[in-house]
Amino acid sequence: MATSDASLPHAGQPWYRSLTRAQWNTLAASNLGWMLDGYETYALILCAVPALRTLLDPSELSRLPVYAGQVFAITLLGWGIGGIIGGIVADYIGRKRTMLYAIAAYSLLTGLSAFAQDWSQFALLRFLAGLAIGSEWATGSSMMAEVWPDNARGKGAGLMQCGLGIGFFIASAVWVFVGPSGADAWRTMFLIGVLPAFVTLWIRRAIDESSLWERSDARRREAIKRRDRGETLGEADQALSRFTFTALFADRSTRAQTVKVFLMSLTTTVGFWAISTWVPPFVASMAGKAGLVAAQWAPYAGMAYTTGSILGYASFGFLADRFGRRPVTMTYFALALLLTPVLFLWTTDPYWLLFFAAVNAFFSNGQYTWMPVWLPELYPTRMRATAMAFAFNAPRLIAFLGPILAGQMIATLGGFGRAAMTIASIYVLGFVVALFVPETRGKSLPE
Repeated sequence: MATSDASLPHAGQPWYRSLTRAQWNTLAASNLGWMLDGYETYALILCAVPALRTLLDPSELSRLPVYAGQVFAITLLGWGIGGIIGGIVADYIGRKRTMLYAIAAYSLLTGLSAFAQDWSQFALLRFLAGLAIGSEWATGSSMMAEVWPDNARGKGAGLMQCGLGIGFFIASAVWVFVGPSGADAWRTMFLIGVLPAFVTLWIRRAIDESSLWERSDARRREAIKRRDRGETLGEADQALSRFTFTALFADRSTRAQTVKVFLMSLTTTVGFWAISTWVPPFVASMAGKAGLVAAQWAPYAGMAYTTGSILGYASFGFLADRFGRRPVTMTYFALALLLTPVLFLWTTDPYWLLFFAAVNAFFSNGQYTWMPVWLPELYPTRMRATAMAFAFNAPRLIAFLGPILAGQMIATLGGFGRAAMTIASIYVLGFVVALFVPETRGKSLPE
């Protein structure tokens, strides 16, 4: 076992006082990268329907939920493919460089989305943006885990994960002002998405590469040189020289672990993309039925939902450091399932819907933090980013069907509630599988 880059905290000292400026900068950079991902992602959720109203032929508008589901799905598919590739790249060229490339790429592609002239162009640009977005999370999460100390790793991961919710909130707040500007307001939202590219200038100066990765990379390079010279490698050097993606399935125990975290991630991912993405239009539709301005209530719902998400992300990390990774993850899965009918079936008053949207998001979105908290502690440094990227992104290669299915179900069943409840049953899968993943609270990262 190997400790992270952090020095051990002093006895009796609050966890936050033991952190160095470099560790806080790493949190800031990782949070910013994920926050900008969040803005871009939620801008799509808020703007997909308005965009498609201008891009689709009028004869196709009756099938708008189907087209919206397809756009979400295409983005998710790109996210899955790009994320897996990005994790592998981060294990070979470093966490910092991969993060910089990812942020620059998705900023440019988000801006280009504003110039789409038809549905096919919009869908293609969303796919390409998804490729870049998926690459950022695993690199930032790996770096956080490797730089922060063992006693605060969960807290740091939770604070990092808040970036997604903050990005969601910013997108919702911007949409409140931009949305009423006209039919092309969605183009302005995506143009604003170019601004994150400037953050890379600060990241280049403010953070250093993970020293754990640098040491692991040096050992990998030496092992590969010895292998290429024809020398016989020991078991450790064979592991170092093995392609990181192949290593995920190299032996029975690692393969089984990878399958388990994949299933848990699939649960979280399907729950978000097939249920959460429909909260703004659902609340807006209920507000419209109550005689309120539906267009205003979509961003209100987004802000309420993301407020709950932010609290859920951060709370998960602190709770996981206090009670353990497994029990907290299982609790979030269970309550996400139980709260879905409360939001979609049992509440009709728009104001109560905002409240229950926040409570639902605390658990359904907040559960995402199990990944940056738990996953780094299950895999060694040489393959950590690859493993995290696979667990986080591979489910999107299946979950991208969720928005399509949800859109079809909403159109077929005549409402959001039944579709949401049907898909929410997947939380049972995550709850059960979590029972068989080892508890790692308080342990050092595996070398």
